[in-house]
Order: sequence, then structure tokens, then C-alpha cells
Amino acid sequence: MRKIGIVGAGQAGLQLGLGLLAKGYQAVISSNLTGEQIRNGRVTSSQCMFDRARQNERDLGINFWDDAPKVEGIQFAVCAPDGTSPIEWSSRLDKPAQSIDQRVKMPVWMKEFSDAGGDLRIEDVGIPELEALQQECDLVIVASGKGEIGKLFQRDESRSPFDKPMRALALTYVHGMTPRAEHSAVNFNLIPGVGEYFVFPALTLSGPCEIMVFEGVPGGPMDTWAEAKTPQEHLAKSLDILKTFVPKEYARSKDCVLTDDLGVLAGRFAPTVRKPILTLPSGALALGMGDSVCLNDPITGQGSNNASHCAATYLAAILAHGDRPFDAAFMQATFETYWDYAQFVVGWTNNMLLPPPEHMLKLLGTAQGSPRVAHWFVNGFNDPRTYFPTITDPALTDAFLGEAA
Repeated sequence: MRKIGIVGAGQAGLQLGLGLLAKGYQAVISSNLTGEQIRNGRVTSSQCMFDRARQNERDLGINFWDDAPKVEGIQFAVCAPDGTSPIEWSSRLDKPAQSIDQRVKMPVWMKEFSDAGGDLRIEDVGIPELEALQQECDLVIVASGKGEIGKLFQRDESRSPFDKPMRALALTYVHGMTPRAEHSAVNFNLIPGVGEYFVFPALTLSGPCEIMVFEGVPGGPMDTWAEAKTPQEHLAKSLDILKTFVPKEYARSKDCVLTDDLGVLAGRFAPTVRKPILTLPSGALALGMGDSVCLNDPITGQGSNNASHCAATYLAAILAHGDRPFDAAFMQATFETYWDYAQFVVGWTNNMLLPPPEHMLKLLGTAQGSPRVAHWFVNGFNDPRTYFPTITDPALTDAFLGEAA
């Protein structure tokens, strides 16, 4: 029976580990936190998962939160300096998305993994621990992208156009927001020269909530999170940004309270694609997965979706590989199979971090009066490959809009 070692107990690592156990493999997962520590800790992400990623969980029977709040559509608005929205429209997703606070989700999956016979180890992992795990296992996978160990993987210059953070990021988990009148949605607001704000329903430790996500242009008026020294100051800063730049959102948010004092987060990172193979001092190899090799800005809400699709791709590759050695050729080919999908997510996300070109503004403006265009754009969040090549070339965009008309 083959044994796979996984470092990291997040969306990618646990999904892969549970999938391996279901197929009769042995699996070891190393986490630097216990389930209880995760549950009692700070929020880590916004994790809005669209239907294709949710299907990966249904396939493994680990979709334990189907009754949680749904995200039924997406609203898009461009906000003018006077607080009006010259472009504002919405459309429904064909199948709903969902966001489960990782403090809720990961402890349950960790217990599920242990109960199914998985070896869950609570330890900090560095080079010595990776070497020991490699001696014990047929394959070692690193799925800890935002920790120090993920940074051991070499940056891929050809696939990483940015070498610095493109947004100042913040999350605020709240209760008490007035729901949308039409249907639940990700409300995405583009504020030219300032940044982006989006908000959507989720499930947290204290029940249904809303997650506010702020994406401020570095050095701009939304890049002021260092001024917030307490959770309440973080909430006040969130509401002040809305009151100033997105008054429609402030109107339904002004009475919000924090879900808990650890329901806030602020930081920044450079979007990075890394080479998937780590060579250890002994010459042994480890394979990167999820954020350790493909770390996207959250502006398009694809992080947890990417992690899920990466885990599903790696699971299929491991199962298809049989008893052959997990050598460098296997590792590179497995990552490239994932990259066949992820390259489109990375391209779309990175383009969203730049000033929008004229043909994209035309597309988004046309969606306001064209239900077909709006539906196409909204449902692309479920599979960003559908945007390509339409969004890459003005002539192709014009042809699409002409056909839609």
C-alpha cells in the first residue's frame, strides 16, 4: 500500500488526504495547528467556492454544509467619485456558490481524516522534517503556501508578472447586514483608482454571516489598515471606507457588528507562481500543491477553488500512476496538468489587478443591458477558462458582444 505524505491541513491538503484514504492509500498529514487551535483562531480567508469546486467535495462525500447560506449570483458595480454607480447589474449563477469559514470546515475534515485511518501529526515542518517524511513515504506533497515552507519553492519568473503586492487586503466578518432584496450574491464594487470591495454571505462559528473583502490600491485611500489597532477599529475602518466610497453598501452595513474579535484580517502578498519541485539537501524531491505553487490575489475569489481543483488533479494523477516511482517527471507533468486549468485563473486574476482596458469596460458596460452577457460573465467565475480567448483581444470581445446582441 503506497503512502503519501502531505504538509498542510487546508483545503488542498485535507481534500487530497481524504481522497487518498477513500482509494485505499495510506496518508500522513502534518499540520502546525490542532483542529481546536484552528477553530479558536483567526479567520484565514474568504473562501467563496463555486459549484465545480463544491462538486469535488461532493464526489468525496465531504460536503457537510450543504444547508449553509448560498451565494446565488453576482452583482457588479463601478462606483463613481460622487457615490453613484454608472454601471450596475447582476445575474444569477446556474448553480449556487458557498463560503464556509475555514475555522468551521477544517477541524471537521481533520477529524474525518483521523477517523478514516489517516495519520494526522501536529508539528512544525522544516527541511529536517521533510527529509524524514520523504524517507517514510512514497511521495511528499507540500500544500502550505502562505507559510515559510511554501516559500522554499523557487519563484517562476515566466509565470509571475508581479514581484510585489498589488493590493492591501482586509477581511471583516460581520453579523447584522441587511440582505439583498433580489437574491443572495457576491456584490462586487470596482472603485477606480482606489480598489475593490466585495461582500457575500457565509457560515462562521456563530452562524450565518457576511464577509467583507477590501482590496486597496497600495498607497491609496483604502490602504489604511495599519491604523486599526483593535478589532473594533478594524470594523470602524471598514464602515468608513464604505460610507466614503460605496454608500449603497454602507446603507445596508451601518448596523453591522463583528462575528467575533478574531473575525478580522489585514495583510498583503505578491501573487506568485512557483516551480513545483523542491529539491531537498539529500537530493530527495517534494511536490508543491495549491498556494505553495500558485498563490493568487483574492480579487477574483478563486483561491479555495484553485486549491480544490489542484487537489482533485493531483489525486487523479496519483491514482493513475500505479506502482511507478513518483519521480521528477511525474511531479512536473502533474503540475502542468493542473496548470492547463490554473493558467487561465492566473491570467484573469492578474489582469483584474491592472487598470481595466477599454474592451473590458465595454464588456462590463454592455452586461448592464444584456442579460446574456451578464449571465456569461457571472458564470465564468465557476470556470474561468470560459473567458478565454474572448477577454484577451478587443476584436474577439467585439465579436462576442455583436453575437450576443
